[in-house]
Amino acid sequence: MHVLVAGATGKTGLRLVRELQTRGHHPIALVRDGSDPAALPEGATLRRGDLTDLDPDVCDGCDAVVFAAGSGGASGDAMTEQVDRDGAIRLIDLARQAGVGRFVMLSSVGADDPDPDGDLAIYLRAKHDADEHLKVSGLSFAIVRPVALTDDDGTGKIRFGDDVDPGGQASRDDVAAVLAEALTDSDWTGQTRTMETIPATA
Repeated sequence: MHVLVAGATGKTGLRLVRELQTRGHHPIALVRDGSDPAALPEGATLRRGDLTDLDPDVCDGCDAVVFAAGSGGASGDAMTEQVDRDGAIRLIDLARQAGVGRFVMLSSVGADDPDPDGDLAIYLRAKHDADEHLKVSGLSFAIVRPVALTDDDGTGKIRFGDDVDPGGQASRDDVAAVLAEALTDSDWTGQTRTMETIPATA
């Protein structure tokens, strides 16, 4: 599949691009001006685009889209809303118009019911709004909500759903693998799942 990856130069996005290549897909990295694509693996196609101002044809020729971008709340409330809510919603709409077959969203634990008084309130509300828009978009979708992300090596041992510890951790390696799996696994169709990495020693 030709897979557009939003957030392809981020820590999770880079891992996802490599994972997609390993699985035989053709990743198309959405890269905004000012981002450094040097770390992207050879063979990844670059497509210029900014989530705050997407071109109408950004999804053309794509079989699937993965939204792996995220401000994490560190770039200010306005930018968080522009990227994590408005940018995601715009990309969903453009994907639908382009006839994309699958849209996978990297969301976050806590996005189902954001705490209005929490440190990440704006970020989680933005993720919530984007997730809800995706659910009613008419697209075939999957939503992955990991707990706190780490740069630790993945273990390949992953826990989903009600047994996930909200205070646990999720390796970006494992998150990338799950995002890639959600593109093609029919068990993920229409599903929203939290996830965490189970430590190798567990």
